[in-house]
Amino acid sequence: MSQHRPVGTPGRAGAVPALPDLPEATVARLPEYLRALHNLAETGNDTVSSEELAAAAGVNSAKLRKDLSQLGSYGTRGVGYDVALLIDQIEFVLGLTQSRAVALVGVGNLGHALAGYAGFAGRGFRIAALFDADPARLGEVINGLVVRHIDELPQVAAEESIAIGVIATPATAAQSVADQLVAAGVTSILNFAPCVLAVPDGVDVRKVDLAIELQILSFHEHRKAALTGLPAAAGPAAGLGSPNGTTPNGTTHGGAATAGLTALPGGLAATGTTEATPAGTLRSTNAEAVGS
Repeated sequence: MSQHRPVGTPGRAGAVPALPDLPEATVARLPEYLRALHNLAETGNDTVSSEELAAAAGVNSAKLRKDLSQLGSYGTRGVGYDVALLIDQIEFVLGLTQSRAVALVGVGNLGHALAGYAGFAGRGFRIAALFDADPARLGEVINGLVVRHIDELPQVAAEESIAIGVIATPATAAQSVADQLVAAGVTSILNFAPCVLAVPDGVDVRKVDLAIELQILSFHEHRKAALTGLPAAAGPAAGLGSPNGTTPNGTTHGGAATAGLTALPGGLAATGTTEATPAGTLRSTNAEAVGS
């Protein structure tokens, strides 16, 4: 089943509430609910409990119920939510009751892949035009569309009623492209370039930076590596708190460096060396800081 109801398909009477003013976090979760609901519909489910839908969408059920209550959907006790009705409500709120034309600027490796992706149509979006400034790319046909020069953007945007633009150019060209999109009447931009765009009020920008996502995952890998690399037990094994005040190699706390632990973000610790101060407390001398 398509995730986009065909244009002109009437919903059931009373199925669609007035458009609510939703928090950004709720809006970001609605597509996950919609994906899960379509999967349920495809497998023959007419109703779904909040627990089942929450599990399918990867959120907790209390958060899901709060989100859906803001759409005016509360479900039925002992029955759950009507799957088809909830699909209607979420698609209305997300503006998916019509197909939206999208312009893609930049048909390098990433842009070429995006232009050829067939999944957009099933989610309510149509790649209507492709643009580039590279003479070697102009005239190339990708997924049935001819790559045009960026200078043709204003004319094509008007002809195709384009309101959403996708930037898949190098960072150095992204701001100029954004300016051209805005000048052509585009009011929503999905930016894949690794930079921050300056746009006027009334223009919405979503940023997708794959390198940032990888860096975040790298942080978690670093934390896990630090955790698994810790000594099996702190205390006597590390030379701290020994009854006779000595380390395993026989040196005393008061006169030589001893093994110690330095706190890291998230409650982790890293090994380092410490030395005694005149007051008898320990301070780190070479512990490695992570996450600063």
